[in-house]
Amino acid sequence: MERPVLLVLAAGMGSRYGGTKQLDPVGPGGQLIIDYSIYDARRAGFEKVVFIIRKEHAAAFHAAIGDRLGRLMEVAYAFQSLDDLPAGFAVPAGRTKPFGTGQAVLSARRLVRGPFAVINADDYYGPEAFREVYNYLSAHPDGEKYQYCMVGYQVKNTVTASGSVSRGVCEVGPDGMLQSVTERTQIVQGPDGVIRYADGGGWVALAPDTLVSMGIWGLGASFMQEAEARFAPFLAANLPGSPLKCEYFLPTVVSDLITEGKAQVRMLRSRDKWYGVTY
Repeated sequence: MERPVLLVLAAGMGSRYGGTKQLDPVGPGGQLIIDYSIYDARRAGFEKVVFIIRKEHAAAFHAAIGDRLGRLMEVAYAFQSLDDLPAGFAVPAGRTKPFGTGQAVLSARRLVRGPFAVINADDYYGPEAFREVYNYLSAHPDGEKYQYCMVGYQVKNTVTASGSVSRGVCEVGPDGMLQSVTERTQIVQGPDGVIRYADGGGWVALAPDTLVSMGIWGLGASFMQEAEARFAPFLAANLPGSPLKCEYFLPTVVSDLITEGKAQVRMLRSRDKWYGVTY
């Protein structure tokens, strides 16, 4: 069995943030946010990392990250390109934005032959998540059903004093498998310490240990095959109505596979505090 590989989604430019936030130093010694994730991932067992970036950022990533990491683990690059589309499709006139996280992961399809974890380059996850994902992927190859996993964080460890956040609230079955993820917006922690989200005209309390998705997945090589096969039908269904903005999301592909009975997603848990660079 192939050893799990780490995929780092770093192709997005932070429009709200105002630059290539993945390359801004945040640590006391000039560390980048991704340095912490790579450090934790390497200690968990990952020996290869694939950065998914835009081609125009390659030189900056080599200088800021890749050249240093190359002494510690295998480093590869995949380029998310707007025109990396299935046969028969072309980039709509006026579109400048790539087609989402599903397309981003697919850009690494020639570099990944086995299980892999997916993280965002501009988030801090803590060491527990990497240990959990690596150990799960190493012990659970795809079988009759695809064996995927996702790390859930306690919502109390993901809120910020800088404003409201949006989180995917996870529902987990008695067997420990992910059943659904419901997006909740305007989640805030009030002066009384209670965490609430806006629901219509009122507010609903969330238990502090409610599990939420922060974008760290463990997937098998089967995901690449499924995502590639489903990309063309997605474009055929969505480009006519939303040619400039439709996005092919990784979680949507996973959700469809669960609904179809082809995959199950083990809900792993982290007690670490999560941080995002934007905040």
